[in-house]
Amino acid sequence: MAKSYPRISVRPPGPKAKAIIERDRAVTSPAYLKEYPLVIARGEGAMVEDVDGNRFLDFMAGIAVTSTGYNHPAVVKAVQEAAAKFLHICAGDFYYEGLAALCERLAGIAPGPGKKRVFLSNSGTEAVEGAMKLARYATGRTAFIAFKGAFHGRTYGALSLTSSKARQHSGFGPLLPDVHHVFYGYCYRCEFGKTFPQCGIFCVDHIEQDLFRRHLDPQNVAAIFVEPIQGEGGYIVPPPGWLGKLRELCTRHGILLVMDEVQSGIGRTGKMFACEHEGVVPDILVTAKGLGSGMPIGAFIAREEICTWQPGAHGSTFGGNPVSCAAALATLDLVEKELMPNARVQGERLMKGLRGLAEKHGIIGDVRGRGLMQGIELVNDRATREPAGDLAKKLMDTAFGKGLLTLAAGRNALRFAPPLVVDQEDVDIALDILERCLSELD
Repeated sequence: MAKSYPRISVRPPGPKAKAIIERDRAVTSPAYLKEYPLVIARGEGAMVEDVDGNRFLDFMAGIAVTSTGYNHPAVVKAVQEAAAKFLHICAGDFYYEGLAALCERLAGIAPGPGKKRVFLSNSGTEAVEGAMKLARYATGRTAFIAFKGAFHGRTYGALSLTSSKARQHSGFGPLLPDVHHVFYGYCYRCEFGKTFPQCGIFCVDHIEQDLFRRHLDPQNVAAIFVEPIQGEGGYIVPPPGWLGKLRELCTRHGILLVMDEVQSGIGRTGKMFACEHEGVVPDILVTAKGLGSGMPIGAFIAREEICTWQPGAHGSTFGGNPVSCAAALATLDLVEKELMPNARVQGERLMKGLRGLAEKHGIIGDVRGRGLMQGIELVNDRATREPAGDLAKKLMDTAFGKGLLTLAAGRNALRFAPPLVVDQEDVDIALDILERCLSELD
């Protein structure tokens, strides 16, 4: 059966969309960054329809959030049933089954042996903040290490870890002190001019050889925060063994390893968490985005041995909202039973198709990713790997005009993070649209 999307009836933004955009611009904060003039009216599965009746194939999922699509019947039913019972009770002060059930579930699926403890938040950023507090409390140390290109959020602690774009820091200093940034395992653009595997994963060695030798006593470091696949930084997959070597460094110096799986977790890469591809077990794992299929919820999951803080040391009025917990439980059911395997199958098809496009179009310098978290890096010249300036933005805008929703990432990459419900036809449609867009931009 042919898909009813993409379908562009009126060049976006159409008249209804323009009217809403005008109202929005008159009253909303200028801090909102609008990528392109999409004014959504409804969604279904991997389809988004705007207020003028245009239909789009969604390959960005609200920044990797709508993991089960926009209104999966099982998630909608769970939300409706929970909402009919009670909308709120503070999880910090009282008990309810949904919170206990979700924490049981997350503790059970988190990587590694041993008992875990779970704290639920409203978002990924809040979960990062909580993980920072726990790391300092548990270790009695103050310093943090994060990576250049990282994105961990926009509240002050998380923003201090973030190293994605200068404008995200501009005007907000001073940020949290004692945060240090080092180079990520970005082999396509190695900062040291080395080649993997001959380099021996030098970028991890450099942390000890430079940072620990000249600037920072490792005994002062509470935690290293890392994305197993760098999201906002460009969907960068570090080389095999990189995460493992980082784990060894942390263990050697008594540093906690915090895995930020806000974007990469909950089945997106074909495993529940991306760090499982490398068999690396963190001390604390942070997740959010796809966990609630669009309902606001996040979590940080820690080894019980480091959960030494006392009642009241951390809290949240709305974290672990009962309706969001119900959505998360329904989401996990779907992800474990069918959507995680689908992410592997469709991810392989997408990767094969993107590599095929790279053979035809020289502006694609690199294709990378896992499962349904993939990206292409655009260059002016493959030999020099000169970044292609604003070409990612042009490709994103061109795709939008043809009915495909994507998002840029990093300096010059385009990311693909569709709902995990996409099928073979959806992948082929997306690849066909990309082919036409690339042909126009070549």
